[in-house]
Amino acid sequence: MFVLRLISLATILIFSSSAFAQRWAPFTSEDAVFRIMVPGGEFEIETVDFETEYGIVVPAHIHRAEDQYGTYTLTVVDYVDSMELHRERIAELDGIYLSVYGEVDARGSVAYFARMIRERAESVEYDNYHYIGRVDGHQLHTTNPDGTRTFAGLYLLESKLYAIEATIAPTAPTGGMFQQSFEFLDENGVRIMYPTFHEVRKIKLGSEYRPGR
Repeated sequence: MFVLRLISLATILIFSSSAFAQRWAPFTSEDAVFRIMVPGGEFEIETVDFETEYGIVVPAHIHRAEDQYGTYTLTVVDYVDSMELHRERIAELDGIYLSVYGEVDARGSVAYFARMIRERAESVEYDNYHYIGRVDGHQLHTTNPDGTRTFAGLYLLESKLYAIEATIAPTAPTGGMFQQSFEFLDENGVRIMYPTFHEVRKIKLGSEYRPGR
């Protein structure tokens, strides 16, 4: 079992050097729905087209930061319009597949992104379920062909996939601080801890599959 699984974020911060810790600061998204620790407290943000597992194209926002140890990215993939995009595609293809895949595409996004991380890795050291604030997700720790290590966390909430990746040099301190510092925020900017797993809405209301549509 990978030892990092047993280490809390607070413990990671304690074991980080003071000089290293001083260079990190919290970043809050423009829409105030998440917060994460990042080198320098700022990201460069790029909007790109993301092709989903089932072949539609949705927008994604790549948040990227770097320091002397490596690169830290948070990719937010927006599946909110997935159902409508799949309905349009079904009409173009004369209905050769089921409309339910509009929701399946979003619900399977964590598994799909995890597969992409595995495929580019040389070895996988940790690959298992995880959650943040009772939002289900997945964590991976991998080693890449160039020797760098990737620490990734993937979470789906309200039809948006949050893919957190720290890719760092072999001799760098652990990338777990970036991965585990992620928080979902409520309308008051307070960290969300859902009372139960059942109250987490992975698919945004109005974006679900509805039979007959």
